[in-house]
Order: sequence, then C-alpha cells, then structure tokens
Amino acid sequence: MSVMVLGTASHTGKSTVVAALCRALSRQGIPVAPFKSQNMSLNSYVTRDGAEIGIAQAVQSFAACLEPRADMNPILLKPKGEGISQVVLMGKPYRDVPIAEYYRESDRLLEVALEAYRRLEGEYGNVVVEGAGGAAELNLYDRDIANIRLARALQLPILLVGDIERGGIFAQLYGTLRLLPEDLRPLVKGLIVNKFRGDPALFLDGVRELERICGVPVLGVIPYATIPLPSEDSLSLPDKKPRSGAVRIAILRLPHLSNFTDFEGLERRVPVEYVTPGAPLGGFDCIILPGTKNTVEDLAVLRDRGTLDEIRKARERGIPVIGICGGYQILGKEIIDEGIESSSPGVHEGAGLLDCVTRFRTYGKTTVQVRRTARPVGPILSRMGEVAGYEIHMGTTERGADGEAFDADGAVSADGLVIGTYLHGLFQNESAIRALVEFLYRRKELEPPGEQEETASIPGGAGDPYDALADLFEAHISMERILPFFTGQR
Repeated sequence: MSVMVLGTASHTGKSTVVAALCRALSRQGIPVAPFKSQNMSLNSYVTRDGAEIGIAQAVQSFAACLEPRADMNPILLKPKGEGISQVVLMGKPYRDVPIAEYYRESDRLLEVALEAYRRLEGEYGNVVVEGAGGAAELNLYDRDIANIRLARALQLPILLVGDIERGGIFAQLYGTLRLLPEDLRPLVKGLIVNKFRGDPALFLDGVRELERICGVPVLGVIPYATIPLPSEDSLSLPDKKPRSGAVRIAILRLPHLSNFTDFEGLERRVPVEYVTPGAPLGGFDCIILPGTKNTVEDLAVLRDRGTLDEIRKARERGIPVIGICGGYQILGKEIIDEGIESSSPGVHEGAGLLDCVTRFRTYGKTTVQVRRTARPVGPILSRMGEVAGYEIHMGTTERGADGEAFDADGAVSADGLVIGTYLHGLFQNESAIRALVEFLYRRKELEPPGEQEETASIPGGAGDPYDALADLFEAHISMERILPFFTGQR
C-alpha cells in the first residue's frame, strides 16, 4: 500500500516528511520507495545510470536505503526564465517549453508519471508519494498532475502538511481541506503540523480545535529542527543567514542559480554568504561562482553589474576564485552559444581568469556520476586527493594553456588559486572542504575549525542525519495511525 503527502503551500516540509517516513518505515523492515510525479527545482542529482532527478527525491531515496532512479521523479522542470522551463523527462532533457505549452501535454505526462509509479509499486509494494506546492490551487485542478489529477488516479490515503511557522495554521489546513474537490476530501486521513518552535505540548488545544473543525485526526506536531539535509529548491535560500567569522566565503547568488546544495556542507563549517550580483566583494576570503541554468544570461548580469570586475580585482589581491559547472564556464575566456543556451546566440566574453572556451552546439546534456583525483597544483587542490560527485551540464569546454584541475576535468591557474570544474558535489567531500578551509584559515595564521562542526546541528550528535530525522518524526507523530496504510488496512 502507499500514502500521498500533500501540503497547504510550497515549503511546508512535505519533502522532509516523506524522507522521514521513508527512513522510519525502512527501519521497521517495510520496503518503501519515494515518488514525486512532477518537481520544479534547479537543485538536481544524477543517478548511477545518468538520469537527472530532483535532489529531494534523491534524498528521500537515500532515506529509504535505496539507490535513486528516474522513476522516483519522472518529470523535472528546470526554470530558465521568461516563463520557459527545460523539461527533464524520465531523467533526460526533453525540450524547453513555455508553461502554457507544457500544460497542453498534461494528459501524456500524467500517464508517464503513472507508469513510473506503477513500476515502483510493483517492485517495492509501498510508495510514499509527494505532491507539489499547495494542494488547493483551484485554477490548476484540470492540469495538476502533481496533486489533484494524481490523487484521483491513485486513490491513496492523503496526509496533509501545514507549516505553523508561517502563521495561520488553522486557515491553512481547514481551508485546503475544504477547497479540495469533494471526491478527494474523504481520502485525507491525517493532518501534520510542521515546524513548531517551542514545546509541542503547548499546542494541545490547537490540535483539538483542528480536529474539531476539520473532522480529521492530527497525527502529530513536529518541532522545528535543523537537521542538515540538502535543500530542495530556491525557497530555502532566504533561510540562509550570514554568520560572522574570521574567514568569509562569498557564493554569487546568480539569477539562475542551480545546485546550491553543493555548498551546504561548507556552510556548516565556515561562514558562507550568498551575494547578489552588484554587491561589493572586497571583504571576502574566497569567491565561488556556482552552477546556473543559463550561463550566458547570468554572465551578462555579472558583467552589467560590475561583478566581473570585482572578481578580477579579487584575483589580483590573491583571493581564491572557484567556479563550479556554469561558474567554471563563466571563468573562461569566452562562451560561444549557437542558440542553445539562451536567446542571445553569439560569442560572449567571459571573466578571462582561466584559459578555456565553452561552446553550446547541441541540446544534449552530460549527466554522469564521477570519481576524480585532484591534480597537485597549488595549495588547495594539492590537499584534496580523490573526490566524488556528478556532472550535469550542457556545452563542452576546451582547455587552453592552463592545467587540469582534476584528472580529465576542469582547469586551474598556475598558482592554483583559480579553479574551474564541472564537478557538482565537490564540497560534499570532506577532503575538499578541509583543503579549502585549512588554506583560508592558515593563510590568516588562524586555527581552522574541526570536522565535528559539520554535524553539530544533528540532534543526538554526529549520527546519520536520516536516522536523526526519523527519530524526530517518530517522537512526535503517531506512527500507529500511519502503519496500517502499509500493511493492507485502510
């Protein structure tokens, strides 16, 4: 059997609830797989067989002790701007479409999603299905293949999640329930109040009132927690508050920023700040250019707002500059776009900090998991050794006089302080975090922070974050009311 987890809005914690439930069930020996028919996010992950899916479904898969696969997220939308998104279908780039045109394909895309769900259900027996955004978007009901139309097709018990931190939890849950189509309301079997700050026991009167007005049991009140799991999408960026410290790292908040989960391990070790193009970069000890869904347009923004000049000045001061994926492409001499990457084909001058040229010739995309060894060039790469990650990029980059940063990947300046690579997940490797952090601290004659800080925010110490999440979930949710959905009883 299976359940469907819907939310009153985006960012209510549906993805986290699904991950927690997957690990809780897995620990009880119940096989289970996660599933989200349609996800919109620029944070993605590459599976072992080269399929691209949303990072949240990869996280949920790890929570379920499974290898991620395309069936878990058959449709991924990657916004490119101006109402256009790249559609990744079953892990492969399908085409770029305006949203109105995408909606016209709803019937076919829903069938693709249902086929993926059926494969998971047939293999694992149990599936935890995640909806998208808010469930009660009345204007989308006829084409909502992530919530309403999917719920009608699957007829699964529904758990409805609300975010009390936003305020208005009664209106959230009661309003969403009442606005659901009449045929789907009876499927809602439980409510979950998420992100409660303080003692959940203080909300007991609220629980009783919710049950009275909704006629549905409240399965639990989950406290606000800071368990370090990768962020699903850009809605998490405002949660990232700058910290003070002896060493500061700037990550450029590009307009089409993608895969900022690359740096969340680094964030837990040292102060990291997401800096808007145009802001000064003078006070930072390292500058990182992250991935982007539209390299050409983000390069133009950096040039127009003076940020390229700021980066060049930082380089002259000896500040390390690191580019990941699209950021690597921007650090090169030029980008040649044959109408693939943006609406502005032509030759675009890059930052010129690396001797390389990127060309966008075909719509194809490189998606592959890799293990690479850092070249012994300069004070940072020479300490990294072997690292693991994945590539997700369009375009090919031809390296000139600069050396390789990693075997068969990237470029590095002669002094090792400008590094470009296609390797997403680089700073999820402890050796890469340590190499950068120790260099930045020791050049200022400071003692670098210890490795234990990376997991300090996990309740219970430095354990598996998925187990910590499941512990939190089981402590505050009535699992005895959920388990029957996975044992054949409704």
